[in-house]
Amino acid sequence: MSDDVIWHCIRHNHCSFMAKITTGIFCRNPYNATGICNRSSCPLANSRYATIRDHDGVFYLYMKTAERAHLPNKLWERVKLPRNYEKAMDVINKHLEFWPKLLVHKIKQRLTKMTQYRIRMRKLQLKVREKVMTMPKKQTQRDLRRLDKAEKAAQLERNIENELKERLQKGVYGDIYNVPFKKFEDLVGVNEEPEEEEEEQE
Repeated sequence: MSDDVIWHCIRHNHCSFMAKITTGIFCRNPYNATGICNRSSCPLANSRYATIRDHDGVFYLYMKTAERAHLPNKLWERVKLPRNYEKAMDVINKHLEFWPKLLVHKIKQRLTKMTQYRIRMRKLQLKVREKVMTMPKKQTQRDLRRLDKAEKAAQLERNIENELKERLQKGVYGDIYNVPFKKFEDLVGVNEEPEEEEEEQE
């Protein structure tokens, strides 16, 4: 199929890679060299196309020719680029020697930009930065509810204990008590102190 026919269908009918926003029309195709949706940058509407892609920090030069259009699994020829910027430029010049100058210029611009962001990534990895920790809102609310329940339970236990002590002091339960011995001595000591003071006054 002719490239012009493909571009006419993509541009005026429908393209799943097209993204229209207020600033312009962009392309989400991973093989697009510029990210802009136009005739010269579209990898679908150009039978002869090239781009650079990043795979785990390694750059590869992808080339597409019309002779391999009938083989989708072999459509793109991949060439590994050296990590050295100048050597990578030499490889691009060697493989794209007779290609359109505008496309070669776009490929070199893409290599320059990708090399720059790879250098920035290395610097950021070496730089020590503060790590921002996020707290889940649901977990925080759950912990607060549990804390409120625990405080209410502790307050209820204290109220019950105070009520039992008051009843014990008043002698509501008679002479038989089933309470811890230490607490019983404390209560008895509290009751005996006023009696001793009265005897001293007499």
